[in-house]
Amino acid sequence: MFDIYMTRLHEFTVILYALCVLLYFIDFLHNNRKANRAAFWLLSFVWVLQTLFLILYMFETGRFPVLTIFEGLYFYAWVLISLSLAINTLLRVDFTVFFTNIIGFIFMAIHTFAPVQFESSVLAGRLMSELLFFHITVAILSYGAFGLSFVFSLLYLIQYDLLKRKKWNSRLVRLSDLAKLEHMSYVLAVIGVPLLMISLILGVQWAYMKLPDMSWLDSKVVGSFLVLILYSIYLYLRVGRGFYGKKLAYWNAAAFLVVLINFFLFGKLSSFHFWDQ
Repeated sequence: MFDIYMTRLHEFTVILYALCVLLYFIDFLHNNRKANRAAFWLLSFVWVLQTLFLILYMFETGRFPVLTIFEGLYFYAWVLISLSLAINTLLRVDFTVFFTNIIGFIFMAIHTFAPVQFESSVLAGRLMSELLFFHITVAILSYGAFGLSFVFSLLYLIQYDLLKRKKWNSRLVRLSDLAKLEHMSYVLAVIGVPLLMISLILGVQWAYMKLPDMSWLDSKVVGSFLVLILYSIYLYLRVGRGFYGKKLAYWNAAAFLVVLINFFLFGKLSSFHFWDQ
């Protein structure tokens, strides 16, 4: 029973860490100090939890936890979080903090959902099911964000067309202004990209442990990474190249079309189904 409670605390820590990555991603794109501060304090809480887990483990085993790969993963994740907090406090190198925390999240997720930590095959199987649940849930949340982003881009194109043709009617007013529609489309894409990245990290871990013979060229796998690349390019065009307007809206629409293809068609063509495992 104690192992179950500790596992739940570890999973809760992973969720908090995922929120940190999301907030640091927003700061990475916009130099948003509020997001940075929120991520810093949330990450500080994660560090406190990890430190307590580390101390408890040392008392339980009577030694420093670095003698196995399983122990080393946890200690390495703790080191990365500690360095991330120190860099954020002393050096203010925000880009380094963001990428450091991506690596830290990967190692924490690997440690948390590694079935080797349980002697019971039942508990190990339950852990794999929970990992799959988190992967699917976060993926659906990211697809939901992309879907809303597409809706705002579509409304932008409709509003743009109405203005160009000078169709002054009630629909024009109800659609809101172009700047707001474009901004909301962008914000939702900013939320969707790190969520999908987190989902893929968890999904890759699950597939590596449950489907060792799976082809990494499977249509579902390739399609998921293609979606991440397309929306990452969308963010780069918006932030790095300063693209606005119709071109960006069309790119968003094309990227969401790939989301739909990946969700419906690639799932049928895939040699495995996440849902059926």
